[in-house]
Amino acid sequence: MTYEVELKFALEDRGQIETTIEGLGAVKQAVEVQQDHYFNHPERDFALTNEAFRIRTSDDRNRVTYKGPIIDTQTKTRREIEIPFASGKSTAENLEEMLRELGFRSVHKVVKTRTIYSLDWNNRHLEITLDHVNQVGDYLEIETMATETDREEARDVILGLADHLGLKYPERRSYLRLLLEKLDTEEQPGK
Repeated sequence: MTYEVELKFALEDRGQIETTIEGLGAVKQAVEVQQDHYFNHPERDFALTNEAFRIRTSDDRNRVTYKGPIIDTQTKTRREIEIPFASGKSTAENLEEMLRELGFRSVHKVVKTRTIYSLDWNNRHLEITLDHVNQVGDYLEIETMATETDREEARDVILGLADHLGLKYPERRSYLRLLLEKLDTEEQPGK
């Protein structure tokens, strides 16, 4: 089984953290606009089970991803299954239509501009992303993939890098949850 081990932090000064991670040897890999279309299962509420199911489009590339429930209290560690599928906007739209026909409910789309860095830190390959999430703000994510046997080591490396960077308050909510909460607050009169 493959697990995603991740920490996310809201950023006050994106430029400063970008300079800092580059100083540690992080190498910029790409800048891309990602659109994540989230769906809910017809028989269970992923918001309650802390799961996620999405179609991601980036440029002409498409991927479908399932993320299982979070299994760690310090990081967002969970099972992740991600499958690339045929490229093109119409292909993604066809899969979205198929999911709706099967009873999946469209929840919302999250759009972000993601700057992707790679960094080898304490004998572990990490991906660091600087995200500008439309309507939400700027965030940094540190993540790596792990197996059942090295999940704890992966967690410790990520926690160590976050501490080294002076990042203290991890954001455990997903970008989808942050966006939905913001939209809900904006819709309520008097707030």
